[in-house]
Amino acid sequence: MAQGVTEIELRLLMDALYSRYGYDFRNYAGASQRRRVLHAMQQLGCPTISMLQSRVLREPEVFMDLLQYLTIPVTEMFRDPGFFLALRAQVVPFLETYPSLKVWVAGCSTGEEVYSLAIVLREAGLLERSIVYATDINERSLERARQGIFPATSVRRYTENYQKSGGKAAFSSYYTAAYDSALFDPALRRNVTFADHSLATDSVFSEMHLILCRNVIIYFDKKLQDRALGLFHESLCHRGFLALGSKESIDFSAHAASFEALDKPQRLFRKV
Repeated sequence: MAQGVTEIELRLLMDALYSRYGYDFRNYAGASQRRRVLHAMQQLGCPTISMLQSRVLREPEVFMDLLQYLTIPVTEMFRDPGFFLALRAQVVPFLETYPSLKVWVAGCSTGEEVYSLAIVLREAGLLERSIVYATDINERSLERARQGIFPATSVRRYTENYQKSGGKAAFSSYYTAAYDSALFDPALRRNVTFADHSLATDSVFSEMHLILCRNVIIYFDKKLQDRALGLFHESLCHRGFLALGSKESIDFSAHAASFEALDKPQRLFRKV
């Protein structure tokens, strides 16, 4: 069946982004990708995808604007508190047996999950002997993550999530309120390296004990999901841990046999 004009324009736009800037969105899920591009067109004043493509090719700043729509961050600190409760109870005791730790937060967006994990590690006495790699393809999001400044309006929800996740301290001890923002303790990111990395095109990091990639591969098609899961398996140490998002699964992937469920409802897996 012949493709419609919109589908053709979308494919050509994604090819152009890859050819011009090296960002590969060609295997992202179609419905989500289409919805985000159409929203970007409205916001950037482009009546057609072809016009958006023309501007993106000629105006790098427009590409950076488009990137914000293609990688819309939907995150919060201690999102899905049950997951962090399971992480504390079922993974941290194993991490405590290592003299040093390497952790990868893939698709870290604006950093809320990185700071959440850092708090969990600090409360377990593990942060000082951990190296955390926080990666994303969106440099603007990475810069916000490096700053560790979040809206004061979100702190109440973050506090509730933290308490439900088994938090051991007063959440307010981790940030300083200023104006309409909350600045999180710089010590939480002292051992964090924020870096550009694409699960679609880049290779693995060094050997990891724990990888968090939550609510990222849900936006990938099966081919790209398999690539990402293969990267994670290759990056993990023997019997290392993988955490996915609440709506993500490895059941039907090419790497299903490479992991075993540690806590399937909370999407915690262990390398076989």
